[in-house]
Amino acid sequence: MTGTAAHTSRDEGGPDTNGPDTNGPDINRLDSSGDDVTQPARLWRTGTATGVGSLPGEDVGEAARMVLDELSIPYLPELPGRGWHADLAGRGAVFLADLHVDVQPTGWRITPRASRQGRTAKDLLRRDLDAFQEAVGDTAPAVLKVQATGPWTLAAMLELHRGAKLLSDYGAVIDLAASLAEGLRLHVDDVRRRFPGTTVALQLDEPMLPGVLQARIPTASGFGTLRAPDPQVARERLRTVLAALEHREHTVIHCCAPRPPVSLLAEAGAISVDLAMLDGRDDDALGVALEQGTGLLLGVLPTSGPLLTVADVVRNVGRLRDRVGFTDVTMTPACGLAGSSWAHAKATTKRCVDAAAAVAEEEQ
Repeated sequence: MTGTAAHTSRDEGGPDTNGPDTNGPDINRLDSSGDDVTQPARLWRTGTATGVGSLPGEDVGEAARMVLDELSIPYLPELPGRGWHADLAGRGAVFLADLHVDVQPTGWRITPRASRQGRTAKDLLRRDLDAFQEAVGDTAPAVLKVQATGPWTLAAMLELHRGAKLLSDYGAVIDLAASLAEGLRLHVDDVRRRFPGTTVALQLDEPMLPGVLQARIPTASGFGTLRAPDPQVARERLRTVLAALEHREHTVIHCCAPRPPVSLLAEAGAISVDLAMLDGRDDDALGVALEQGTGLLLGVLPTSGPLLTVADVVRNVGRLRDRVGFTDVTMTPACGLAGSSWAHAKATTKRCVDAAAAVAEEEQ
């Protein structure tokens, strides 16, 4: 077994073909404390580790084998180094139902009809799923996290047909959120068909959400910025997309920017933030969210530079716990690892696993 006792090996037993919620705990779904990690309140718990989503390189099979072998909560790897069709906007756009996109010199744009570039991006996602399924083999993981670009970040990146940012048209944002929700429902259904008995968790990536809320997204011309949406409007669009998964407890919103909008992220069942980006001003909102049962995925290791020691991570997590008070936490890198070398990404993943085990041991 690679990693810690919290890791469930792919070689132990078969999938629960009756589904994740219809039977008692499967021994292959238990973490080191003996709790069933697929139960809603226990999915994001101390002793577990996962990743944000992106990894370096172009070999999906290699990336899949690494996350399956190392992590208690594996995820569908994203490899944006392959170009336009796999970057944050391109991979996000493939989930749009009944909306078409194409690549322009300035980026991805909504178009009135399907394009070759859009079809290529969709084909790439299908091949990624096929490669992941091959890496899984006969034993499906107990839990699998899939990621998608969130509605506000996608709206800030995509262009309308005539070149304006989609974010400039709130009616278009409504349509985008509804289309994204429907596409993600289909995606989750596909993943569940491929991996019977696996609990699917959905993460929305919203790195640009703070910029959207603070009116810092530039217009297409670059001479101005787009007005910020009302916070309630921002909340409603997030709710629309999160409804793609029927179990709110299995949803996450990730934001690795400074001063993450915690109260909005808490629309999901869990929030994913970079520990280094939090300061005392975030404590009240974070404490309220955690008190209300929101799960916490905490980015404890930087994506570049020297790796922190396990002792450093345990100390940093303890400081945050002393400030806001939490009982459960899932360890992650600070953000995606696409900009790292493969060796550094793999070492960071392993260090997250080791840190998760150390934090769990300290609590016992």
